[in-house]
Order: sequence, then C-alpha cells, then structure tokens
Amino acid sequence: MKKCLAIITARGGSKRIPRKNIKEFLGSPIIKYSIDAALKAGCFDEVMVSTDDNEIAELAISLGAKVPFLRSKENSNDFATTAEVITEVLEMYSEIGQEFEYACCIYPTAPFVTAEKLNKAYHLLLEKNAETVVPVVSFGFPILRSFKIENGLIKMNWPEHINTRSQDLPPAYHDCGQFYFIQTALFMQNKKLFSDVSVGLEMPESEVQDIDTEEDWKVAEIKYTFLLNKMRKE
Repeated sequence: MKKCLAIITARGGSKRIPRKNIKEFLGSPIIKYSIDAALKAGCFDEVMVSTDDNEIAELAISLGAKVPFLRSKENSNDFATTAEVITEVLEMYSEIGQEFEYACCIYPTAPFVTAEKLNKAYHLLLEKNAETVVPVVSFGFPILRSFKIENGLIKMNWPEHINTRSQDLPPAYHDCGQFYFIQTALFMQNKKLFSDVSVGLEMPESEVQDIDTEEDWKVAEIKYTFLLNKMRKE
C-alpha cells in the first residue's frame, strides 16, 4: 500500500469564470500553484489531477502531476460533490491495484496553499488520529451579532445578543475551501469530509480567498501580491 496521495480536482466546466482552473493567476495557470505545493511538500507518493478535460490533463502532466485516468461524466457536472470525486479517484486507483492510507484533496484554485501548510496538516492528521484535517478561518465579526433581511428590513438572527459585546462572544469559523487531508479508510466508511473527528487548521484571513467571481479573482491577486511583498521584506 502506498502511503499518501494528492488529488487535485479540476473539471473543465466553469460557469462564472470560464476555464477557471487553468486561467492565469499573476503570470501562471492557477492550477500550477496547487501542483507545485503538492510536489514540494514531500509527503505524497503521488500527485494526481482529477479532470474530465484533455487540455487540463495535458497541462497538469507538463507541470509534473499524473493523470492516470479521466473523471467520469457523472462526477463532472455542477452538482458533483468533492466527496464523490474523492471516492471515485480512490476506487479507480483500487481497481488498478493501488491503495493509499492517506489522501489530500486540493482545489485547483487555491494559490495560498503551500508545501508547509500541507505538511502541517499531514502531521496534524497523524498526531490527532483524525478522520479529516480542514483549513479554517474565523469570521471577521461574531456571527451571533449578524443580521438577516426580510422584506427589505434588517432583523437580528440572534436578537438575544443585540447588547452583547462582540469580545464576549465565541469566535466562529468556516471552511477555507483550500484542501482536505483524510484517512482514506475512515473516509470511505461514510464518504464525508466533516465528522466528529475532523480537526481544524486555522489560517489567517490574509491567506484565504474563495474564488467564484472575477472580483474574487482580483482580490486574491491583491492578497497574494501583498504576501509576496511581505515575505521579501522579512
């Protein structure tokens, strides 16, 4: 049994940002950042790209990743979940006689993922014997003081906290949308990325950006440039 597999999920279809997974991000195809991070991490026996797209497959191979098979049509639509894609990859590897004890699903539009973060998550998975390690980031303001809008009027989601000081409320976190490190045997039992034994790896806000729109893309480039400049000064 091989020990660890990196799965970079990069289907060809993208509605809001056409060809999103291979679009240039500060001079390089954005998928290159995920592939480079996985290759440099040193904890993976194999780095593969799961795609249904021949152009993406060719680019991935040229960047050093493997594409041993193409993704099925069933898992290439807008409704396929990440867990379903991971399951398919692990099952297809099993069919060709390859098993992995651990795996990490990395999104192709995650330029803030680094080899160091992947290694940290891997060692946390082993140390905590977790089912999953998930990068998380805190909300910038306590969600217990958040509003909803009904018929144009704002109403508190939790009105009992209208006078509670923000510093007295517990922090809340959300998924960074960057990668998921899993123990494959445990994952394959329930096919879920979040369970009672999932561990969070906290990330700073400056290194997190969901990229769904052109504006998101520009914000991500600004944040990434800021980090590059910061590292050069250190």
